[in-house]
Amino acid sequence: MMAAMAASVAPAAHTQTPYASTRLAPDVGSVTAIEHWQIQDVAKAPQGGADISVTGFTTKEWYPVSGRATVMAGLLENGAFKNDVFYSDNLRAVQVPDASGNLFVTPWWYRAEFVLPKGPSGRHALVRTNGMIASADLWVNGHLVADHGDVAGAYPVREFDVTRWMHEGANVLAMRVHPGDPRKSLSIGWVDWNPTPPDNNMGPWRGVDIAQTGPVELSFPHVLSTLPLPDLSRATLAVTVEAKNLDTVAHDATIKGTVAGVPVQQSVHLAPGQTQTVSFSPTTTPGLALDHPKIWWPAGMGEHPLYQLDMTAAVDGATSDRTTTTFGIRSVTSSLTKQGYRQFFINGKPLLIRGGGWAPDMFLRDDPARMEAEFSYVLNLGLNAIRSEGKLENQHFYDLADRNGIMILAGWECCDKWESAAKTGGEPWSDADKKVAEESMASEARLLRNHPSVIGFYIGSDNAPPPPLAKMYTDTLRTANWSLPIISAAVDQATAEAGPSGMKMAGPYDWIPPAYWYADKLGGAFGFDSEVSAGADIPRLEDIQRMLSPQEQEALWKYPEARQYHASADWSTFSVLTPFDNALAARYGAPTSLADYVAKAQLDNYDNVRAQFEAFNAHMDAAKPATGVIYWMLNNAWPSLHWHLYDYFMNPAGAYFGAKKANELVHIQYSYDTKGIVLVNHTLDDAHGLQASIRVRNLDGSVRFEKQLKGIDVAGNHTGSLLTLPAIAGLSPTYFVELDLASFDGKPVSRNVYWLSTRADVLNWPKSNWYLTPVTQYGDLTALRSLPAATSEIRATTRREGKEDVTTVTLTVPASSKAVALFEHVSIKRGAHGDLALPIRWTDNDVTLWPGESMTLTARYASQGTAVPVVEVSGWNVPAQNVPATAAQGADH
Repeated sequence: MMAAMAASVAPAAHTQTPYASTRLAPDVGSVTAIEHWQIQDVAKAPQGGADISVTGFTTKEWYPVSGRATVMAGLLENGAFKNDVFYSDNLRAVQVPDASGNLFVTPWWYRAEFVLPKGPSGRHALVRTNGMIASADLWVNGHLVADHGDVAGAYPVREFDVTRWMHEGANVLAMRVHPGDPRKSLSIGWVDWNPTPPDNNMGPWRGVDIAQTGPVELSFPHVLSTLPLPDLSRATLAVTVEAKNLDTVAHDATIKGTVAGVPVQQSVHLAPGQTQTVSFSPTTTPGLALDHPKIWWPAGMGEHPLYQLDMTAAVDGATSDRTTTTFGIRSVTSSLTKQGYRQFFINGKPLLIRGGGWAPDMFLRDDPARMEAEFSYVLNLGLNAIRSEGKLENQHFYDLADRNGIMILAGWECCDKWESAAKTGGEPWSDADKKVAEESMASEARLLRNHPSVIGFYIGSDNAPPPPLAKMYTDTLRTANWSLPIISAAVDQATAEAGPSGMKMAGPYDWIPPAYWYADKLGGAFGFDSEVSAGADIPRLEDIQRMLSPQEQEALWKYPEARQYHASADWSTFSVLTPFDNALAARYGAPTSLADYVAKAQLDNYDNVRAQFEAFNAHMDAAKPATGVIYWMLNNAWPSLHWHLYDYFMNPAGAYFGAKKANELVHIQYSYDTKGIVLVNHTLDDAHGLQASIRVRNLDGSVRFEKQLKGIDVAGNHTGSLLTLPAIAGLSPTYFVELDLASFDGKPVSRNVYWLSTRADVLNWPKSNWYLTPVTQYGDLTALRSLPAATSEIRATTRREGKEDVTTVTLTVPASSKAVALFEHVSIKRGAHGDLALPIRWTDNDVTLWPGESMTLTARYASQGTAVPVVEVSGWNVPAQNVPATAAQGADH
């Protein structure tokens, strides 16, 4: 391992971004986020808030940070640590106390200056905290506004009227943020996803806003749409907004605006300090009964149109406040199957939920561009859902989900204070905890309820909450006019108010063979599995080399029992990759180098992830139907060897392309249990006149079975069985199944290749535990090592489309090639010596072709510079080649 780095923080003089005060908008009805803070440890800034929160206070050696930075995120912005905390086990050293004591056991100051422009008389200024880890005392211009009892919890949105302490010109907001412990406060914990951040994510992680309004404030706009199923030609809208009189005298206010283009208006009388819910419906406004509304559908089932609500409040003819939101028109319901599993229906149509578990950045750093790229990956993967187990995101996340048609299953997290009250012997909650939990639920309900992408909320994860908390959560949601399913837990538990969860969480989380997913047991493809996968997902070699030290790299392929910090930072079941490594060696042959280990891991990850999603596909119409599967996980909070469909560096590898293959909207697949060939149609449209080509090949490429089928129909949102492979004589111990699906006019629809063994993987079901089922016999794929080198020809061109480069790569295996070109992987570099083009979205990758076959792949990625992209192709038995992707004829490059 690398030598441990010192935990001391470098001086603030090393910062690159100078501090700038925040300038507020000049008009009422505006909300301005604090853009920059200066932060410092209380141990180094011992003055009180009354002194720190005034202009002229000296902040020499304080750290300038961005508006949503936790303490660790802010220190990283300042280059405060000597080594990359994501490399090897460098992060461990940050947790070691230096001479002045641990950096994160004392409070930290957050200080911001902001400029209030001249404005109308009667203007109010409000400080809005959007969640605090773990709590904070808040001052404005030398005055204590609220203490840490009033500003506590990661999720409650709280608002404070600070008008009396503010003035035109320069003002100061200061917060003394108290450290948190997710085992003791309702904040954010990480379990075994990655190491616990040394600061426990302390800070205003969702930011702080300053709102300006007149005497009447508008809050919490909500639009509830109702569709009379199955007819989608009409919808009714129920609209509410809260109007609050901030003054000590009564006011008459006119509330007006537009909802989906329909004008609405109502006058209200508000007593001093009164809050009133202002409602609009077809009864008051007939236009809110819409004819032929634009319906929101999940990805793959239709479009995702959004409507707009704009509302203003006027007092004495002058604008007092304004609010806006987007919303979608759709219906979400769920029911339990005969077996007791939850089935979701969108606009009356049942669907298979296919998603992954979301992980934000480990230090909760705000990066809108990265988040947009991640949603582009979710779409490219063919997924239709994301599950958030805690770490609930901000508005931008849900806006992206709405626009992209990605359904969101949100909920509280497991394994820390959020579930302590549900566990036998767990720490009981205080009244203050219950208050924070209730405020958290109310705030999240108001944030989520307008978003058509959100389809439900888990009030528990690995445990359902105890009865009093379950009732509180459910009551709070219903008070917020929550119309979506309330799910008791992500496990098979129930609460009195929400009923049975309809979920299972039966494992595995560690290596099992692809055939496992087709079993009628545990984590097999039936019901709704809220989190499940085969564990280790090994990044590509270039990422392994930038996350692990040379010693860790050597241990990765040589020593299956070796602990890996990037598998699990704390000693746990997942600290070692032993089950995965043993299976890899048994099935593909003992690795001979790091590169060999990574290459074999890509084959295994592709095969296993594809099988997981395909098994759920295959059983979506079964008598014991599969209704949902959440791959654990979608992404990583830091560079990891476990649980992701794409790694922290966003470099798509075997797991990514296995999932992408399985989740094609119209797809042909092989079933490990029955040897059946199945068609899957995830769209709502029936497919007609399809053509299928089915081949079983020996290792040498010879065809042992072949079938051509034409005129195939498969109904929308259903599966169809094509045939069952017969017993085939003369198969080589390792053989291939090659499937091609085309449209009626011969255009490619789906291509799928399997490498299989005549020797079955045998599972020891009685010895199963919560994270794996042992294997007593492994399949034998070692003959793949004997494949001779294959020949691959490459043609590549690039064109510019807007801000993106689009590179087209045609791979051809000439008829003269000695063997199949197995698992050809294509990547793109920005010039001969440039970095990989990431993030990148491929139409397909990790493809297998036999002599005489050809395939064209397309990649999209952000344009940068003028260097000619270079395409690099390599494969299991394909020597690496580099080809410049020159500009296509007529391309703007």
